[in-house]
Amino acid sequence: MKPSKRFLGVFSLALINVAAIVSLRNLSFMVEYGFGAILFYIVAALLFFIPTALVCAELATAWPEAIGIYGWVARAFGPRIGFFAQWMNWMFSIASFPTVLTFLAATIAYLIDPTLAQNKYFMFYAIVGIFWVLTLLNFLGMKTSAAVSTIGALFGTVIPGLLIIVLAGIWLFLGKPIELEISTKALVPDLSLGNIVFFGAVVLGLAGMEMSAFYANETEEPKKVYPKAILLSTLLILGISILGSLSMAIVVPKISIVSGVMQVFNVFFNDFGLGWAVKLIAFMAMVGSFAGNNTWIIGPAKGMHHALVTGPMPKWLSKKNKKDQPVAILVVQAMVGTLLALAFFAMPSVETAFWLVTAITTQFAMAMYILVFASAIKLRFSKPDADRPYKIPGGNVGLCLIAGAGIVVCILCFGLGFVPPEQFKHSLSLQHLFVFEGYLIIGLILLSLPALLCKTKTINLIS
Repeated sequence: MKPSKRFLGVFSLALINVAAIVSLRNLSFMVEYGFGAILFYIVAALLFFIPTALVCAELATAWPEAIGIYGWVARAFGPRIGFFAQWMNWMFSIASFPTVLTFLAATIAYLIDPTLAQNKYFMFYAIVGIFWVLTLLNFLGMKTSAAVSTIGALFGTVIPGLLIIVLAGIWLFLGKPIELEISTKALVPDLSLGNIVFFGAVVLGLAGMEMSAFYANETEEPKKVYPKAILLSTLLILGISILGSLSMAIVVPKISIVSGVMQVFNVFFNDFGLGWAVKLIAFMAMVGSFAGNNTWIIGPAKGMHHALVTGPMPKWLSKKNKKDQPVAILVVQAMVGTLLALAFFAMPSVETAFWLVTAITTQFAMAMYILVFASAIKLRFSKPDADRPYKIPGGNVGLCLIAGAGIVVCILCFGLGFVPPEQFKHSLSLQHLFVFEGYLIIGLILLSLPALLCKTKTINLIS
């Protein structure tokens, strides 16, 4: 049979990264820190985002057939730990769905009635409904999935993100009053424990660079295309994130972490006499969020299917359709995501529920990334002769410093997940605080147990 033509290039692969990582919702987390947001982004970029990009570039180009997380970690530490890493990746993606879909649901609310963004019932049913629609969309195949992600990222994330920056520039040029304090003093934000917990959200907002590894084999020359795509997506992601957050802080100092982006567009367009454009931007942002969620749904599901074949995988869970999509796993992750979304009924407000699910998402992500960074170190020593078209500079010392920095940041962010942000503490009763901590502890244990209890068999991994 003639092999199918590979359909992704540097630009398409970079936009898949942008779709997976950049979400306009993440910009709201840092607005309250104003000019100080720059420090958070720089630290997160230097100690996590750039190390992740470099490590994933080395691993994905050395082993493009590895299917991402599982293949990398299994080569370093064996199938059992590889399976655990892939399970954490899967739980990370499932736990993230309610958070990223919250932004999408809030954007839809702006198209109907902005007050719905604070309605628990609307948010829950909108999140669950969109989740299942995206799940069914991914039954149609990888080519359809990649097209949705690429087009959606460009028109729904990149363009609106750049528009916020342009509007802020016009605002400054016209000499309109600004809410952002620009000074050396403002560059250092309040670093109390209740405020620094948002650093975990910044790190989480920059997670996902490994996602494009699931598409590496859909390129003509993965060992050449992937590093270039990593560089391009790094510049786009950091540029939109830093400038976007500062642009929002110029007009709205206190912002909703759920619907903040639409608040900002509302201020800009109404002041410029273009109120009608708010709904147009809401629609575009909705498309971008839809694309980002689409990328996260299929990637980890395919990786999970690949990992499960190394263990006693139930026959029903291995089911694929004619498009070679892991439909059984897609349905299971939609069911688990629906259960996690019940957090909206456990917390006193939509925003505290949103943060609660963000916290557990961060913890699953950090557990996975620790193993990815450790795998890069182990493989550099255990497989020194492997062909690495892209190799982290500085030799083994350079790799250990870069991957080691990533590990330290991951451990820090995992611990910060148990601390509620300062701005939510006033709304959390003692009972709600117990629910908050219990949700995290019990959720982490219950959703990790299947991976810890699953037995794996020895397989022959391609070296």
